[in-house]
Amino acid sequence: MDRRPAGATLLEDRPGAGSAAGKNKFITEYPLPNPGSGPHDIVAAPDGSLWFCEFDGNRLGRLQLETGTFSGINLPHPHSGPRVMTIGPDGDLWFTENLGNRIGRLQLERDLIREYDIPTRNSKPRGIKAGPDGNLWFAESAANQIGRITPTGTITEFRLPRPNANPRGIAAGPDGNLWFVEGFGNRIGRITPSGEITEFDLPYPNSAPADITAGPDGNMWFTEIAGNRIGRISTDGETIKEFNLPNPFSQPIFIKLGPDKNLWFGEFRGSRIGRITPEGKITEFPTPTDNSQPRGLTAGPDGNIWFTEQRGNRIGRILLKPA
Repeated sequence: MDRRPAGATLLEDRPGAGSAAGKNKFITEYPLPNPGSGPHDIVAAPDGSLWFCEFDGNRLGRLQLETGTFSGINLPHPHSGPRVMTIGPDGDLWFTENLGNRIGRLQLERDLIREYDIPTRNSKPRGIKAGPDGNLWFAESAANQIGRITPTGTITEFRLPRPNANPRGIAAGPDGNLWFVEGFGNRIGRITPSGEITEFDLPYPNSAPADITAGPDGNMWFTEIAGNRIGRISTDGETIKEFNLPNPFSQPIFIKLGPDKNLWFGEFRGSRIGRITPEGKITEFPTPTDNSQPRGLTAGPDGNIWFTEQRGNRIGRILLKPA
């Protein structure tokens, strides 16, 4: 790992940290040490640190909250394009290499990366999540497939029933299945651990769903990047409800469940962090940096929401329980 100099100050006192004066006083941003990193997804690791994908920097970045220091580990192959990550059932960090056509695995205790080639060439993997079967499941956006990888690295692929669906985000549902979005197909999909696929059409055309997560109400919640909406679907697929965002052209992208039992999402074009309650009430928080392009979010070990800013090249924090 290439680490920053030792002896860094606490995160709130770190030089370069910016607050949201005049916009939202509960948001703070922290510039990344490497320019042009292009951070995408972010997760909280078992050791209390935050890890994020540096898509343009071809690294996995780490923010240690106790010391406020950034560090990173370079991927073995150039131009791999790490995009989405998750913590596996083994406690390791698993991630998709969108350009490298691989699934990566970082053993956190050893800072050791292993990579597994996806059988289908140029599949452009995106979302990845741990399934109820102890495996990792991922979406192959260009190959029109859902992939499954075991902890030992064996990959199985399942082709979607209809062509050009462009699967993107994927998440485990409370029903024991995996749920995914079809960006071009304009559908929400469900796949069982045995590989049986069911698809559900969205009410509005060209919504371009981008990401999905399980909500606190037993439903699945998803973003519509072109439809400018947040959607909710029941696990039987029979009930779909959509909520329009207050501002046009916001382009909601990643969505995650927060510790406050609300759903949080990044507005890529709107440069805002959004929150929607299970009842559908939406609140938006602008980022301090204009055109920051927020993407991934995660609930941090400190009880706050942390997010990436792709164009702003920062990691942001929004306080859920401000003093």
